[in-house]
This record gives sequence, structure tokens and C-alpha cells, in this order.
Amino acid sequence: MFSLSSIVTVSPAVKRLAVIAGLLGSAAFFTPFAASADPLSGHHRHPHHATSEERAESVEQRISSLHASLKITPEEETNWTAVAQVMRDNEARMQGLISARAAAPAQSEDAVEDLRTYEQFTQTHVDGLKMLISSFETLYNTMPADQKRLADQVFQKFGHRRES
Repeated sequence: MFSLSSIVTVSPAVKRLAVIAGLLGSAAFFTPFAASADPLSGHHRHPHHATSEERAESVEQRISSLHASLKITPEEETNWTAVAQVMRDNEARMQGLISARAAAPAQSEDAVEDLRTYEQFTQTHVDGLKMLISSFETLYNTMPADQKRLADQVFQKFGHRRES
């Protein structure tokens, strides 16, 4: 079967985006550029091979770890809850696509259909990332300067900044 992962070259910027997306729980690791790496646990596993219970646990672990890393205060809990819910919702949407993909017979897709499937996963990822950015921005904008610097550090440590 045709697979984009055999022809796609990934830039460091795309890899960093994938790591950040994983950290935030958007579960976009079904896309061709990323065999999953959960940056908070160090586990490498493609989510298609994980059970739904493992994926739910993984997103909850990312939520919990990020909550602790960002030192979310009681005053920020309402905004944090919105971020966590977007992470869960994004995971659920991706799992719906993964389940539908797994249920379809592999031989039934031609190369064009395979590309459309990847497009659907990628679009779902982008839509989820937009929702996540919006909810995280609301939280981030309420943080004091020292906590914003901490948040910046949390995200920087999972990828490399481009050298300017």
C-alpha cells in the first residue's frame, strides 16, 4: 500500500510542532511525519497501535504533567479546564478518525484516497491546534510575567528554536 511516510522529508520546525502538539494533546501523531513520541514520558509509539484506554491515559498524563509544569494556580483553574477539555476533545476527534481508518479494509484505498485520508487527519489536526491555541492563549494572557516565562521554557525544551 502507498504510504506518504516513505516519501516525506521532515524539517526540524515540523518535528518541533509535532512534539508541541503531542505535549498539548492534540493527538496528531497519525500524520506521516510523526511516529508518536510522548515528550513527557519518552515513550515512542504510534497511536494507531495503542489501545483507546492507553490513548486516554496518555492525554490525561499530558494534561496532568503540563498542569504541574506550568504551575497552574487555583485562580487559573477555570482557564486551565478549558485548555484540558480542548486537549480531550482533540484526542477524541483523532481517535474517531483512527477508528474509522482501522475499520476500513486497507486494500480498498488507492493512492489518491490514501492522500485524502492524510489530508483529513492533517485538517483535523490543524483545526484542533487552532482551538488549542485559542484556549491556551486565554490562559497564557492571564498569567503573571514569571509564569509566562516558565510556560515559554516548558515549550522551548521540547524543541529547538530556530537560530536567527
